[in-house]
Amino acid sequence: MDDGGTPLLPDSLVYQIFLSLGPADVLAAGLVCRQWQAVSRDEFLWREQFYRYYQVARDVPRHPVATSWYEEFRRLYDMVPCVEVQTLREHTDQVLHLSFSHSGYQFASCSKDCTVKIWNNDLTISLLHSADMRPYNWSYTQFSQFNQDDSLLLASGVFLGPHNSSSGEIAVISLDTFALLSRVRNKPYDVFGCWLTETSLISGNLHRIGDITSCSVLWLNNAFQDVESENVNVVKRLFKIQNLNASTIRTVMVADCSRFDSPDLLLDAGDSAMSPCRVFDLGGDSSDEVEPASARTKEGLRRLLDSVLDGRAQPQLSERALETRVAELLAQGHTKPPERSAASARNKYLIFTTGCLTYSPHQIGIKQILPHQMTTAGPVLGEGRGSDAFFDALDHVIDVHGHIIGMGLSPDNRYLYVNSRAWPSGSVVADPMQPPPIAEEIDLLVFDLKTMREVKRALRAHRAYTPNDECFFIFLDVSRDFVASGAEDRHGYIWDRHYNICLAKLRHEDVVNSVAFSPQEQELLLTASDDATIKAWRSPRTVRILQAPRLRPRPFSWFASQRR
Repeated sequence: MDDGGTPLLPDSLVYQIFLSLGPADVLAAGLVCRQWQAVSRDEFLWREQFYRYYQVARDVPRHPVATSWYEEFRRLYDMVPCVEVQTLREHTDQVLHLSFSHSGYQFASCSKDCTVKIWNNDLTISLLHSADMRPYNWSYTQFSQFNQDDSLLLASGVFLGPHNSSSGEIAVISLDTFALLSRVRNKPYDVFGCWLTETSLISGNLHRIGDITSCSVLWLNNAFQDVESENVNVVKRLFKIQNLNASTIRTVMVADCSRFDSPDLLLDAGDSAMSPCRVFDLGGDSSDEVEPASARTKEGLRRLLDSVLDGRAQPQLSERALETRVAELLAQGHTKPPERSAASARNKYLIFTTGCLTYSPHQIGIKQILPHQMTTAGPVLGEGRGSDAFFDALDHVIDVHGHIIGMGLSPDNRYLYVNSRAWPSGSVVADPMQPPPIAEEIDLLVFDLKTMREVKRALRAHRAYTPNDECFFIFLDVSRDFVASGAEDRHGYIWDRHYNICLAKLRHEDVVNSVAFSPQEQELLLTASDDATIKAWRSPRTVRILQAPRLRPRPFSWFASQRR
């Protein structure tokens, strides 16, 4: 400034100088005088800083709900839960899964120590209750989920049956008294189970049909076993689905279609950036069919068997390939087409991993649950056996062309995030028991359940090291703005959902198995690890507020408080 208070440098020159500075230096310079402060808040300046600092492609627009580039920069820097604030060591073995209540006041953890622990989520997290499942012959607990009104907790684990056979079991625990209300068998154990309504849950069962052919039956179970009337069902069959080539249904979850009305906040990926996945809509119109399905099935079987007996089958079919082909032909005449509902906006989707080529889960199955199917009311178990001759067709199948190791839904239930380790391009499965090798890189794919299409480029920041036959599930979670995942490299990862960039790496001493955002406060994240600990992470902004609640922070202190 000269003696008359006029700036010696024009704003345009100060702007050009500030363009050569980093974000922290720009904020520091803005404290010198009013002119520099005004320039330091320039929108075009912070747009440049944003793209340069976060290395976002220039053609990516600003988040549609962002008010300014300055505030958007601040959100990604200051509001990501990347500061460790507490380490919980009450588990004595690997911690496998975390889940929050819908209110955010409590969360549950599952572990190889065979306990389900329920925690109070306060400024300082404290243990509320620990349920030991070893008296029920459980080997370990692996998954939990709160029902919609947070009155019940579903806990899933591995059950040791006769002759050391392992299956799964689901327990329902009251959150008022911590009493065990019911136990439901669940096979295979990595179906996990999930809530459909506040008082009913979905479990699975597996029935072997051949050497590599089976069917999965999904059951709707009442959470309370002490029903008052013998005419009220405790269980009801929901779907029966054929499995080929040693595959099974796993990782069942429910998406609520009525929550799809949120705006499109994700960027569509161009064709060149899409991952090699295919989405099949299986709900075709059958009105133009002329020949009955049973007649076509018999004719197809006759031709196949004639060609095999005459030695004309080309190429020569192995026993497993022949079993799969026969199972496919038999299912053609015994599979019910998907039901349709005019009020689809009020329906729900059942989502699970499956496959058709190999035992490793490489497809996502989607089945619509209609309103009349969401209750255990109806014929008591055992009636209507004529329908047992039929399989249920899926509505959609997403082929990921790789081993699926994790899935998670966005808070609005519209977007499905999938952790996958890809198969080599062009690979063909010759033997269902020998799937192709899988990549070390973990692709985080995103699908829009409203359009049944992939909508994002793959996120790649974490790697896996276990071989193909030892690949295990890594749980991920999604908040309003972020997506987080565990990894085998001893870190949890956080990405921004809109800009497709990695924002933080959260360190543990061993594999990170599960992550969970607080549903009411996305600036709080929990991570669970094989190192037997649970860590709580908060954003730098929240940490400052909690440490100095009565102090008014200096202007722009959000950046200076924690340099990277």
